[in-house]
This record gives sequence, C-alpha cells and structure tokens, in this order.
Amino acid sequence: MSQFDRVKEHLLGHQYTWLVSGVAGFIGSHLLEFLLQHQQKIIGLDNFATGYQKNLDEVLANFSKADFTFIEGDIRDLATCQKACECVDFVLHQAALGSVPRSIKDPLTSHQVNVTGFLNMLITAKDVGVKRFVYASSSSVYGDSPLLPKVETHQGNPLSPYAVTKMTDELYAKAFGGCYPIKTIGLRYFNVFGARQNPHGQYAAVIPVWSKAIIHNEPVYINGDGETSRDFCYIQNVVQANILSAFAEAEEAFNTAYNVAVGDQTTLNELYSILRDLLNNPGHQASYRDFRAGDVRHSLASIDMAKNLLGYDPQYKIRQGLVEVIAWYQHNVV
Repeated sequence: MSQFDRVKEHLLGHQYTWLVSGVAGFIGSHLLEFLLQHQQKIIGLDNFATGYQKNLDEVLANFSKADFTFIEGDIRDLATCQKACECVDFVLHQAALGSVPRSIKDPLTSHQVNVTGFLNMLITAKDVGVKRFVYASSSSVYGDSPLLPKVETHQGNPLSPYAVTKMTDELYAKAFGGCYPIKTIGLRYFNVFGARQNPHGQYAAVIPVWSKAIIHNEPVYINGDGETSRDFCYIQNVVQANILSAFAEAEEAFNTAYNVAVGDQTTLNELYSILRDLLNNPGHQASYRDFRAGDVRHSLASIDMAKNLLGYDPQYKIRQGLVEVIAWYQHNVV
C-alpha cells in the first residue's frame, strides 16, 4: 500500500477541519472535491478575483453541503484570515495571483496578495496552532538557474516579480518554522493542468487556451521556436502532494519546499501535437511569435525529495492526464 493510500484510508476514519484558501480556483476546487470525497470538514476562503462560483457549484453538485463552509473574503485582510482559521487543523493555502506577465504589468498587486496576504495567513495559522501549514509555491523560484533537473537546493535569480513573491513566501515560511511552533511545507508547482482551469483572459494557462483554440479551430500561438520545455503536472498529482504534506511526520520534512511535478520534459511543439491528436483536429496549424518576457527556457523537476520525505508518487504523466481531462475540455470550454 502506498503512503497516499494509507493517508486516504486514515481520512475515511478521522474527520478533520481544513481551510482551503483560493477554494473557488482551479487547484483549490480540486482539493475541496478530494476532501469532501473523504468525509472531511472544509472551510473555503475566496474573493473570486481569479476563482469562480461555477467551480464550487460543479464540485458541490455531487456532495452534501453540510461539511463545507464558505467565506467570501480577501487574504489581504487579517481579520478575514483570523475568521477563516478558527478551529482549523490543516491549512492548504492556494490563494494567490498567478502569472508572470500579470506580475510584470502590476507588481504591486501581486506583492499585496502573494506576500502580504500570505503573511496574514501564516501569522493566523501560527496563532491558532494548526497542525500543518501547506502552501503553494512555484517553479518560478528557480529563475535563471541553468541546472536541469531542478533540485530544491539550487535556485537562480528570479526573472519576474511573481517569482520574487514566491521566493519571499518560502523565506517567511522557513523563518516562521524556526521562530515559532508551526510546521510549514511549500509546494513548488510545475505547470499544473486539469479540469476547471480557466481558458479565458490574457493570463490563462497554455493547455486550456490551446485546447479551446483547437476545439473551435481558432489560432494557436506558440512563443518562440516551440522548443521551450516544461514539466507538465496533472492536477491529481498536485492534490496528492498537498494531502501527503498535511500528514508528513519526519522532522526533516518541515519548513522547506518541494518540487511537485512528474520529472518529464515536454516541449511546446510536442504539447501542441498531443492536444491536436487528442482533440481530433489533425489539420490545425499553429503560428509562431516572439519569446515572452520573463519566461524560463527549460523546466524539468527532480521529485526525489518529495518521494523520499513525503511519499509522493505521481500517477499521471502528461498524456495520461490529458486523456483523462480532454472530455471536460470538449464539453466545458466555450
């Protein structure tokens, strides 16, 4: 039995109270879904800046609402964070403003949400004595480091304000773990994809954007020569990492950050080819344009540390994840 299987079995016999910030977002709604499936109590916090009521509705349609309490509020407000954290066992902090281009255009708001909001959550979690504080970091913290695969102990210089905010979060979490009796774990997400990921807007992620375009026979634009590569990670791998982090036990597992990825490298050209194949539009042709400012050229993660200290064992590589989610794209991306 895997570590994740053991944790799932434990959850079915023990009900805890979880705070999921950013619960109406892409990742947050999947965490909500998993926790409801395993008979947990959840407090969800969101201000709908990037999350959507429809994400909550899609999840809650299949469960009793008795174990879910929703708070509409902003993590930049300390009192809201304090209200959300009352009587909470575990915090899964996903609320943030993502996107490198967004942070370049508006660094102040990214800082206010991703740093000030993060600090509000961290202070509150410390004050109420949560069992674990698990938070979303990002592969962007590796910046201009040429080392491949990316290992947690070797970071480069940040290439965007967004990367700076996530590096700052990690520093705060580590400092709090050293100064106070709080156990923190950061998760450096690598290009997460899956159902309920928004395909609209200038800051949308590449997989839902391209899926929408291929489905509707609209243009697909590839930045640069298409040989830029990423370690794409299906959402169910991310859910596993969050839940395992909440139940980590080894002292050396705490107050650090882990790569959450698959350990595979996929170029944008390869990704486009897979999507075109799965969406059955072989005649679709992409267009190429300039590289995007702030983008890292190649990204590939080592997941050894997460495997060794968390028991992380990703079950979905990129094609497996896309096969599972493609029907959702076809029926929901409009």
